[in-house]
Amino acid sequence: MDENHLKSRSSCKTDSEAFARIREMLPDIAEKIIRGCEDKECYTHIDYDPIPSRDSVVAIINKSREILFPGFFSQERIDPVNLRYSMGQAVSVLFDMVSEQITNCIRHDCFRYSQECSDCTERGHRVALGFLNALPAVRKVLATDVKAAYEGDPAAKSFDEIIFSYPGLFAIMVYRLASNLFKNDVPLLPRIMTEYAHNLTGIDIHPGAEIGESFVIDHGTGIVIGETSVIGKNVRIYQGVTLGAVSLPKDAGELLRGRKRHPTIEEDVIIYSGATILGGDTVIGARSVIGGNVWITESVPPDTTVIMETPRLTYKKSRGLTI
Repeated sequence: MDENHLKSRSSCKTDSEAFARIREMLPDIAEKIIRGCEDKECYTHIDYDPIPSRDSVVAIINKSREILFPGFFSQERIDPVNLRYSMGQAVSVLFDMVSEQITNCIRHDCFRYSQECSDCTERGHRVALGFLNALPAVRKVLATDVKAAYEGDPAAKSFDEIIFSYPGLFAIMVYRLASNLFKNDVPLLPRIMTEYAHNLTGIDIHPGAEIGESFVIDHGTGIVIGETSVIGKNVRIYQGVTLGAVSLPKDAGELLRGRKRHPTIEEDVIIYSGATILGGDTVIGARSVIGGNVWITESVPPDTTVIMETPRLTYKKSRGLTI
């Protein structure tokens, strides 16, 4: 055995011993973390009752999309022969997933906030059945969203392209699913759904918003639509638009919860990129056009165009700068 090999073995042994000493410190660290779980100001869920599962919520969104757009997102090919079987399977699986998560959400709130028993399992089954029963209507509304996106976007080559790839449509789809649960007073689940879409697309739509058919989000990144926003039919908004509330005090959660804080957008309105529209009393009248980067806190009459004054550009000669 040569000298280099002996040195290598000695080095490996030293490294192994050092690694063992480091790992021996891990139980103490784990104990500190465990003791920290007893701190009431540290948020934990160390209990026997189940908590909603984010992974299951993602699975619900994906399975719902298979049903809403048959053949587009299914793992197996859908044809006229197997349609009834495939759809029956998908509906059955989705019912089980949705009812379980609704039940977990209701039960979680019940235990955490010491609420009276609300027959969470039965309610979970009942709301899940209503959720599935509403899917044909949701599909019809989504069809108007797809059509409106195609008619207003020269870059769109087909409806299929919009269904497969447009982040705006995905965010709208998740919103329309979550809104159904929100209206049925299901806690947690609707927000988990829309925040998942927000994470993927950069489009933040609260499930409590009211949004009419033929709704188009073009590009989409940075859009915020607050909980009490109301949007009429045939509205198109571009990236960076905020439908928000005016500046809120620190105790706004208790003072303003349940009150209208976000604007109303009437039918056939276009809102261009970067526009900020704030306030529960603010109404953008039908057929109006809101230009890019404007700031609005007062109502706009119907058939009105609101734009910024043309900015004055300053040109300076560069001094030998090369790129």
